[in-house]
Amino acid sequence: MRAITIEKNGDERVLRLTELPQPSPGPGEVRIRVVASAVNRADLMQARGLYPPPAGAPETLGLECAGAIAELGAGVDGFAVGDRVMALLAGGGYAEEAIVHAGSLISVPDDLPLEQAAALPEVFLTVFLNVFQLGGLAEGGTALVHGGGSGIGTAAIQLIRCAGAMSVVTAGSDEKCAQCLELGADVAVNYRSGDFVEAVSKHTSGRGADVVLDSIGAKYFEKNLASLALGGRLVLIGLMGGAQSEINLGLLLTRRLQVIGSTLRARPVAEKAAIVRGFVDRFGEALREGRIRPIIDRTLPLADAMEAHRVLQASEHFGKVVLVT
Repeated sequence: MRAITIEKNGDERVLRLTELPQPSPGPGEVRIRVVASAVNRADLMQARGLYPPPAGAPETLGLECAGAIAELGAGVDGFAVGDRVMALLAGGGYAEEAIVHAGSLISVPDDLPLEQAAALPEVFLTVFLNVFQLGGLAEGGTALVHGGGSGIGTAAIQLIRCAGAMSVVTAGSDEKCAQCLELGADVAVNYRSGDFVEAVSKHTSGRGADVVLDSIGAKYFEKNLASLALGGRLVLIGLMGGAQSEINLGLLLTRRLQVIGSTLRARPVAEKAAIVRGFVDRFGEALREGRIRPIIDRTLPLADAMEAHRVLQASEHFGKVVLVT
């Protein structure tokens, strides 16, 4: 099978299209004939040697894919060969075939193209886990989401709106802010020219956000805490703006704030399966009805993975970049 591998650690220029043996599913696993896989910033980090795959995961890049089941491993129930599925992967999506535990599969609605479905699992499940399960965002609440034009951001805007809550997002241009508002964000702040702490305060009449979903880290840490309401939760899912920061513990105590660190990729298969079930229970109807959909910036052939990584690194996209096999 064709797959994208890493020649050595570095930027997009280290990616190579190569031939690898076809994988076989073990007990509880399925083999997917991949139609498309989406690109995530974690893939860029792995290529640079900053985010190695967990033990037992493929070295091949790719944290999500969509296609048809080609083979079932022993003990798999509820799916059949030929089923259209999308999958949350620990790795291996940038390939013509992928192996995944059946608990990480989601059935693809009939009217959802596989090229679009490939962009759903990683970002929508990340938002579900961190904003709703860990962040506890409730109907009528407010979430601050950084990177509103990213895959995570565009998923968050939709899920938050679907849940009857409100979103304040940040983005790097007025154009992207306008796109976020069109998608359903309540407030969009150009972080190059605006103050998101002030925007959150104004939107909530001084109360603050119930949840902050942050992939920036140290650069925004103090301002994130200042954006939170009493008893609010900061959920940290990335460190694009640095890993070291000072914290005023008194602020956490007096305002009863929580800071939660979270990753999805390295969680055990049983935990991932529970997250998938929770997502389907909560938002499956909205998915089937087309009220939530991955936002696709562009699709490229698998052989153009180098260009896909360049686009993400330069933040030239709104939504997701998808690779088609």
